[in-house]
Amino acid sequence: MADTDLLIEELSTYLKPKDVEHVRVAIEFSREAHQGQMRQSGDPYISHPIAVARILTPLHIDAQAIIAALLHDVVEDTKVTSEQVAKKFGKPVAELVDGLSKLDKIQFETREDAQAENFRKMLLAMARDVRVILIKLADRLHNMRTLDSMVPEKRERIARETMEIYAPIANRLGLNDLHHELQDLSFKYLRPTRYAVLAKALLVARGNRREVLGKILVAIRKRLAANHIEADVTGREKNIYSIYRKMQSKSLAFSEVLDIYGFRVLVNDFASCYVAMGVLHGLYKPIPGKFKDYIAIQKSNGYQSLHTTLFGPFGTPIEIQIRTHEMHRIAEAGVASHWLYKSGHDSINDLHKKTHQWLQDLLESLSQSNDSSEFLEHLKVDLFPDEVYVFTPKGKILSLPRGATAVDFAYSVHTDIGNRCIAVKVNHELVPLRTELRNGDRVEVITAPHANPNPSWLGYVTTSKARSQIRHFLKTMQSGESALLGERLLNQALQTLGVKPQDMDEARWNKLLRDTGVKTRQDILADIGLGRRLNMVVARQLASISESSANETAANAVITIQGTEGMAVQFAQCCHPIPGDPIVGVIKSGQGLLVHTHDCPTLRRGRSSGEQWLDVAWDKNIHRPFAVNIKLLVADQRGVLAKISAAIAEAEANIKNISFTHEGEYSGLQFTLEVNNRLHLANIMRNLRKIPEVVRIIRVKNVS
Repeated sequence: MADTDLLIEELSTYLKPKDVEHVRVAIEFSREAHQGQMRQSGDPYISHPIAVARILTPLHIDAQAIIAALLHDVVEDTKVTSEQVAKKFGKPVAELVDGLSKLDKIQFETREDAQAENFRKMLLAMARDVRVILIKLADRLHNMRTLDSMVPEKRERIARETMEIYAPIANRLGLNDLHHELQDLSFKYLRPTRYAVLAKALLVARGNRREVLGKILVAIRKRLAANHIEADVTGREKNIYSIYRKMQSKSLAFSEVLDIYGFRVLVNDFASCYVAMGVLHGLYKPIPGKFKDYIAIQKSNGYQSLHTTLFGPFGTPIEIQIRTHEMHRIAEAGVASHWLYKSGHDSINDLHKKTHQWLQDLLESLSQSNDSSEFLEHLKVDLFPDEVYVFTPKGKILSLPRGATAVDFAYSVHTDIGNRCIAVKVNHELVPLRTELRNGDRVEVITAPHANPNPSWLGYVTTSKARSQIRHFLKTMQSGESALLGERLLNQALQTLGVKPQDMDEARWNKLLRDTGVKTRQDILADIGLGRRLNMVVARQLASISESSANETAANAVITIQGTEGMAVQFAQCCHPIPGDPIVGVIKSGQGLLVHTHDCPTLRRGRSSGEQWLDVAWDKNIHRPFAVNIKLLVADQRGVLAKISAAIAEAEANIKNISFTHEGEYSGLQFTLEVNNRLHLANIMRNLRKIPEVVRIIRVKNVS
């Protein structure tokens, strides 16, 4: 009962008496619903929702959210329904409770699938009403505080989920104290021995350094007062996980982490922040490179402060944060400052707009992920806490995760900019697309109308938006191109059976879709193009011809290769076929059509299961370059490379790559050229043979 009285007492300080009475009713409703239920710790279950509500009271959150916190488990764990909650406490409360309830009544194949779908539901509810996540974070914090009663395996799973998802969400919403406590509690259960050792070492250090820190505190206060700066100065201690992370990242022992303690200076106005910093830089020397201005360029969660590290007495580094009282309120309460400080100030309104935009962007990128592991990967990436701040050509500031590349920047500006990106300038200089961005970089993206995302980008992008948009584009493009190939393969099979493709009317297709359970004709054609379905089987189903009557030995119509099929048709890297080479097509499940030369050693090793071989031929009108490798043995003389390059250029070919080897008096040169066809290659080789220094020239087909 003591906890109930404390909750009512805390709520009475900021809620109207009528609202407090509604909360009393909710407490009794929850107590009755959970009657007879006990927690793993042995406490009555009602102790948990009351504790969750008490965690929220310092944020001065409204009565609806407090009631939802008290009822957050009743629909999930008792016989109470959402309709009953709505009838007694109103629809907004019922919607909050529904957003907090897990999808337990749906059966998932794996725990990962269930986890992904529950997070998806929570984020959707959070986008509608941010109070959902505030209650969920309070719920998770109390569960972490009482995690000792769980079995070790469950403790570790919950702690890992908290460290990877809930603590970063708290950080992203600017809930500073909650973020640090979730981190420390997660660390305690994930690395219990290290946590215990560090906690003990911190306790000892606190006593050893008390006198020095006291002197520094007095010196800072005196210097600020002497310069007529009104300020509240307090000492602060880094949380245990932050200390551990610093030890890990910089390979330090605990005794080498000197800035465990810092100081916070709160002043009255914006200008006093910079004046106070100048005064303190006169008191102790600043450490170069250790100054950060989060006032001019605020963090994406609304955090604003000046950070500087000074050489204190006895060579002790002192970390100081300087900000206004209003900045401090937002730094401590984050998005919850909306309820805590009902001033309607621009900073708070701006923070809410940014939070809403972040949620919309997050949901947009996550909506592209159908796979649960992909969804969780995108979610964790987006919650990555460290940030860099870069500028657009017009001076707008964008925040990106540390390690973000130029491609991430392009997608953060707009999805179409990312998809059409071909080059990028950083600080007016052309750089590779994989270049990692640094604080203060000015980034300009160069686009082309017909450019497309490159699959290799997935190897270095870091933001979930870029990763999901690239994957979505590639899947869509592959599906479309595979469908075109599938249609050609199906038509070939129908002609083999003596059936005209144009005779396959809508009724036959609709029957096939019903029989196979596939949604669209496009899906079937894409499956054929990707090798997931056999063209002959689909043709028989469409033509309603039994397998026994089909003449599989009939002369097949040959598939023509145009070179413009995109991802659906790939040219084998083992033999590099070019127009004019005799070729064979192989369909492997999920990979589409792979074209080899007819004498490719890879083919000679034997057909593997799941492969379908096809007769293919080059289209007569191909207008695109193909990569081909040639190797030359040349006399090692000055100027020979220039002669060879000139001969290749004269034959209107492009050099993509050159590699060298030395063989005594001779050099081996291997070129990757872009040629139109086999005749074009023959002309190039003819030109090269005219060079006296060229001893031998061969085409290299088998390059892995």
